[in-house]
Amino acid sequence: MTMNVEFIINELLSVGTPEKAAFLQRFFKTGPGQYGEGDVFIGVVVPHTRSIAKANLQTPPAEIRKLLMSKYHEARLCGLVILTERFKKASGTERDEIYGFYLKNTSRINSWDLVDLTCPTVVGEYLADKSRGILYKLAESDSLWEQRISIVSTLAFIRKNDFFDTLELSKKLLNHRHDLMHKAVGWMLRETGKRDRNVLTAFLEEHAVKMPRTALRYAIEHYPEPERQYFLKKKQPSCRE
Repeated sequence: MTMNVEFIINELLSVGTPEKAAFLQRFFKTGPGQYGEGDVFIGVVVPHTRSIAKANLQTPPAEIRKLLMSKYHEARLCGLVILTERFKKASGTERDEIYGFYLKNTSRINSWDLVDLTCPTVVGEYLADKSRGILYKLAESDSLWEQRISIVSTLAFIRKNDFFDTLELSKKLLNHRHDLMHKAVGWMLRETGKRDRNVLTAFLEEHAVKMPRTALRYAIEHYPEPERQYFLKKKQPSCRE
C-alpha cells in the first residue's frame, strides 16, 4: 500500500513528544547563527522514524521529495531512510535512480545526522566500483553538508579496506573552518585505523602537527595512551580547534 506524505507526517506526529522536540532543538543547534538554525523537530526518536520509513518503502519519488521539503527534521530523515532501505534491495537501474535523486536533493540533506545515516549507503556503496570524482567535487562545495557527504561516504570504502579516498579527502578538508567537519574527518580516520593501524599512523606522522585538535582526538581515540600523548604533543601551539 502506497502512502502519501500527509499520512507519513501524521504517523510521525503521533509518536513525537514536545519534551523530546525541545531537547532535539537544543541538541541540533537550531538557534540563530547555529548550524541548524530554523530547523523544526517533532520529537521522534530515530528507531520510530526508521520503523515508519520501513513501513512505507513503496512511497513514490514525488512523495519522498515532499518529505525532503518538509520543515520537519524527522520527515526529511524518514524520506532519506526510505531511499536508503530501498537502495539496499535495489537493482542496478534503480540504484542509479536513487543515487541521482539523492545528489539532486543535497540542499535538503541539511544536518549531520541526515548525512551520516544515509550517505555511506546511497553514495558510498554506489561508488564502490565506480569513479569517486564526485566526492572531490562535493568536497569543494560551499555547502557544509555536501562537504560532509564527501568524507562520510568513504565509510563504505573503509569497510572494504580501501583507504585511498578517505586519506585524500581528509587532506583536502583537514583545515576546514567548521567543527562538524573536524569531527567527520577524525571519525573517518579513526575508522581507517580500526582496519589498519599502520595506515593511520603513517598519515598522522605527516599531518598531526597541522590537524585541528578535535579531528586529531577523534582519530587517535583507540590508540594506547602513550601513543595518544605522542601525537597530541606533535601539535603546534598555534593550531586551534
